[in-house]
Amino acid sequence: MQINRSGSQPSAKGPGEWFTGVVRIDPLFGSTAPARAAGNAVTFEPGARTAWHTHPLGQVLVVTAGSGLVQRDGGSVEQIHPGDVISFEPGEKHWHGASPATALTHIAIQEALEGKAVEWMEHVSDEQYHAKSSSNLPLVNRIC
Repeated sequence: MQINRSGSQPSAKGPGEWFTGVVRIDPLFGSTAPARAAGNAVTFEPGARTAWHTHPLGQVLVVTAGSGLVQRDGGSVEQIHPGDVISFEPGEKHWHGASPATALTHIAIQEALEGKAVEWMEHVSDEQYHAKSSSNLPLVNRIC
């Protein structure tokens, strides 16, 4: 058994090559082979977001605070709120972040394949970020 005490691991600033705006990453758990899952609490200030990216084995986000946005390539921008769980398929190109006026915190869980958990791509443009949300869709259609 291992207990990672709250505050025992330092926070990190989200690097500019992967994020737009102010982002804080708080490590929750890493993986030791043969396990390959890792998790982080990620906090986005209003307007902050990831670049487009994929995960070789997919990703799960659990929204814990605030209000945010997600989009998969070719899909609509979707609003997310505390309690929402978003699952991205392996290799699914997507981005996520805070809404324009409200911060967002989520727990991000992903697995590494051959030591790699993410493939970063181009930044999300302001036009993409501000695209009309399809938040009026029923919940079952809002899951990515």
